[in-house]
Amino acid sequence: MMSRSDEILVRSYIESLVTEKGFSIHTCRAYQHDLEEFFSFLNHGEITASGMAGPDRIDGLMIRRYLGFLFKKNAKTTVARKLSAIRSFFRFLVKGGVLEDNPAEMINTPKQDQTIPTYLPVDDMFRLLDSIQVDSVLGLRNRAMFETLYSCGIRVAELAGMDMPDVDFSKSLIRVLGKGGKYRMVPIGQKALQAIAAYRNQLQRESGSVSDRRGPLFLNKDNRRLTTRSIARILKKLVDACGLISPVSPHALRHTFATHMLDAGADLRTVQELLGHKSLSTTQKYTHVSIDRLMQTYDRAHPRK
Repeated sequence: MMSRSDEILVRSYIESLVTEKGFSIHTCRAYQHDLEEFFSFLNHGEITASGMAGPDRIDGLMIRRYLGFLFKKNAKTTVARKLSAIRSFFRFLVKGGVLEDNPAEMINTPKQDQTIPTYLPVDDMFRLLDSIQVDSVLGLRNRAMFETLYSCGIRVAELAGMDMPDVDFSKSLIRVLGKGGKYRMVPIGQKALQAIAAYRNQLQRESGSVSDRRGPLFLNKDNRRLTTRSIARILKKLVDACGLISPVSPHALRHTFATHMLDAGADLRTVQELLGHKSLSTTQKYTHVSIDRLMQTYDRAHPRK
C-alpha cells in the first residue's frame, strides 16, 4: 500500500525508465512490483507505526530491515535486483530534487554466488538439432528457430521479434532488437540460413500465395507471431523427445553458443558484442566453463601435475 503522492513518484520513475533508458515493458513491470512490495513492507510493519513511509522518511536502517526480510525467502540474485530497483528509484528522486540524499546508496549489494551457466556439449547440441523432424512446415520452422538460436546466440525475445527483412541472406547477417531498444547486427551461419529458407519456402507453397515479406519471421499455426512462451514449450517437447536428461531452455542455447565460441578460441570482447552485453563482466561468467574444462584437460595430460 502506498500513499497517493508515493504512487505518483513511482509512476514518474517508471515512465523515466521507458523514455530515458529504453527499458522493456517486462523490466519496468518488475521494477514497479519491487517498489510496491518495498512500500507495502514498510507501511505494514512496526517501522512506520507513526504513519505512512514517504520517501523523505525512509533511511538506510529501514532498507536494511527490508533486505533482511527478503533474505528469508529469496535468492541473493532476487534480493540484489530488488535493491537495485530501490537504489535507482531514490537516485531518480535525488536527481529530481525531491530528496537531498539517497538512503540506499551506501548499502552493499549482496555478493553473488558464482554459478556456471547451463549449456549443452557440442554432441548433445547437434543431436538435438538433428532430431527435429522436417517433414512438415512446423517441423521446418522448429529446425529454423533453434538453428538460429544456436547459430547467433540471441535472446529468445529477440528471436520472437524478428521480421522477414531482418534476415540478410546475401551478407549472412541478421538484425535483432536487443535490450534498451537498440538494434545490432549478428552473423548467422549457413545451416541456419538454409533452414530459414526451407521453412519460408514451404510456408509459401502451403499458403498458396505470396507470403508477407515484411511480417514476422516465425509464425504459429494461425500465422501469427510466435511468443517466447510458445518457443520455450516447443523446445521442451523437442528436448524430451530427443532424450536429453538435462532441462534445456531457450536461454541455455544462448549459454551454449557463448561457451562453444569461447572454447573454440573466440575472444571475450567478440562474444560480448555478439551477445549484446552492455558490460564485459556479464560475458565473463562463460569463462568459468572454459577454465573448468581447461583444468580437467591439464590434470589428465600433464606428467607432473
